Amino acid sequence: MKRVLVTGGAGFIGSHLCERLLKDGFEVICLDNFFTGRKTNIKHLLRNPFFELVRHDVIEPILLEVDQIYNFACPASPIHYQYNPVKTIKTSIMGTLNMLGLAKRVKARILQASTSEVYGNPLVHPQTEDYWGNANPIGPRACYDEGKRCAETLMFDYKRQNGVDARVVRIFNTFGPRMLEDDGRVVSNFIVQALRGRDMTIYGDGSQTRSFCYVDDMVDGIVRMMNMDSIAGPINLGNPVEFRVLDLANLIREMTGSDSIIVQKPLPPDDPAQRRPDITIAKNILGWSPRIALKEGLELTIDYFRSRM
Repeated sequence: MKRVLVTGGAGFIGSHLCERLLKDGFEVICLDNFFTGRKTNIKHLLRNPFFELVRHDVIEPILLEVDQIYNFACPASPIHYQYNPVKTIKTSIMGTLNMLGLAKRVKARILQASTSEVYGNPLVHPQTEDYWGNANPIGPRACYDEGKRCAETLMFDYKRQNGVDARVVRIFNTFGPRMLEDDGRVVSNFIVQALRGRDMTIYGDGSQTRSFCYVDDMVDGIVRMMNMDSIAGPINLGNPVEFRVLDLANLIREMTGSDSIIVQKPLPPDDPAQRRPDITIAKNILGWSPRIALKEGLELTIDYFRSRM
């Protein structure tokens, strides 16, 4: 039985990943400082004898014996990563350094959760892994974007210099149960506003596009990447079906039966106009592509928020 460390394991994607790994027969150590992670996300796992919860911040070193490391520790929504931008970039850089040092010491395989934000406001569409991006290194989103870009650099430098078995996935917009109500992401924002009968807030005119992947599909791609031999990536993981933000708002309003009004607010700085992954490599190498359609995933997510509210 392999021992697997998941940093940020009490977060949105991290908790689903812990659940999947336990089902697959791994022993799981969940590490989280609970800035955005929640104990309720992993409460149902605490009775499992092969699950262990450790409260720890990855910017501090830790000594563990593990076979695999999934490094997911970092706030991922603008509201949370801009709350303390210096801490955000420290998490991406110092946290990744600490996890790479651990992987080197115990000869563990490590996977870094990177992001589509490394592409910035892309000038290439859809985004392929060989595109270097169009990111603002000094803007309000840079603490996250540049932190993740640096984390990727560290992963590949440790691989080249120290022989660490490192791999990188670039995660595009993901949604599903256990998202935070106040995380400022478009899916959770619209669902919570619609269920509460409040105005549904669109930034800009809503013509900007995003691609939405349900969390179970995303976790499946992540696990495939970790357990695929002789591939480092980076590999895009996301849903290649593109939606306008305005169309998403109308769909959620219809599905919730809400009478909320859609209102427009100014577009935040550096907000990408288009975001859609090219997943050719994921299809060809991992045999992966999303299976859950947007509407099906939204039904499950709306049910989750209804139960919480």
